[in-house]
Amino acid sequence: MKTFSQFISEAYDKDVMQSSQIRRTGEGGRIGAERKKTEAERRRTKLGPGGTRVPAKEYKPRKDIGTQRAASTRVQQPEKERGSAALSPKEAQRKAYLERKAREGGGSTKSKDLEKQASKLLTKKKAAKPTGGKIERTTSREYTRDEKKKMVRAGKRLHKDIIAGREKDASHYQP
Repeated sequence: MKTFSQFISEAYDKDVMQSSQIRRTGEGGRIGAERKKTEAERRRTKLGPGGTRVPAKEYKPRKDIGTQRAASTRVQQPEKERGSAALSPKEAQRKAYLERKAREGGGSTKSKDLEKQASKLLTKKKAAKPTGGKIERTTSREYTRDEKKKMVRAGKRLHKDIIAGREKDASHYQP
């Protein structure tokens, strides 16, 4: 009787099995294993006869099944040649020279302009103080929010006193 390893070595050629990436092709030339769920596995349902829930219909297979998509459509391709981001030795020297001069001279005019703009942006704006005691209303409302609150509270106090059977003069309830 043969062992399992003997059977496998005879039944399948190792070289082909190890180098093969495509295990099997599905319908329509689909590459790879079939991943379609069975009716029992599908979660999306619709209302069926007699108030039962039935799995919703399957999706149509894609039109591009079996065709290989180029990497250029899936992966961003480089726009410039490799190594073009690095400066040439001459350019690197010039850049270092300009930076050194900027440090010695207290910064270039360009950096000074940027500093001025930055300080202008970072300064806090002072809030405009209202003139006089009363704030002028911009809307055409009859009462402000605070005035309405005062009136409601006065009404609640009056109501509470009426229920308790206490009588007070009207000036107590004025908002």
